Amino acid sequence: MGEHSGQFQAPKKPALHNKRAPIRGDNSTSDRQAFLANGPDLAPPKPAGTPPSLYTAAQRQRRDASIWTPVQGILAPLQFLIFLISLFLVLRYLTSGQGYDVAVISILIKTLALYTIMVTGALWEKEVFGQYLLAPAFFWEDVFSFLVIALHTAYLAALIFGIGTPAQQLAIALFAYGTYVINAGQFIWKLRQARLQARSQAHNTAPYGSSLPQGAQS
Repeated sequence: MGEHSGQFQAPKKPALHNKRAPIRGDNSTSDRQAFLANGPDLAPPKPAGTPPSLYTAAQRQRRDASIWTPVQGILAPLQFLIFLISLFLVLRYLTSGQGYDVAVISILIKTLALYTIMVTGALWEKEVFGQYLLAPAFFWEDVFSFLVIALHTAYLAALIFGIGTPAQQLAIALFAYGTYVINAGQFIWKLRQARLQARSQAHNTAPYGSSLPQGAQS
């Protein structure tokens, strides 16, 4: 006992390191490091389930620079105005029997406007998306446009070759007008989607430092 008592040593305590362990769920440090590494242009990741953008950044630049973009912006409401006038004239003839020639001329003008906007729209798609028609972003709108054009052309064929009575020919025109309204609604909805996505992307690409926690900005 005596000879061992002098050699007894207390067990050493493990060295303590003054190091803060990472806390799971605390993203302020990682956000700060990412912000410093990537700069103020860093955009936060998109939430899961976010639909794909209608335009890529390059396509959006080509769209804004294309001469056909303002042309489409003028032709689309102009065609709708022609449609409203023509619809009134056609219905007037069908209900009163008056103004057949004026109604026919209005349909011809409406059809010409449709052909024009289809050609310029194809040129616009080629410039923006690299193909004349059926670009993925406007695939179903273009498919339905073919039906609209087919029905307008069917009316022209009936008129030129004298197929059916005037009332039957105008019924074809009215059916064509109905498909045109649906198609116009498709494009208006797609335009609204593009505006909402552009607004969302502008918000997400704002300087990320402004949305960092207060401690990470210091």
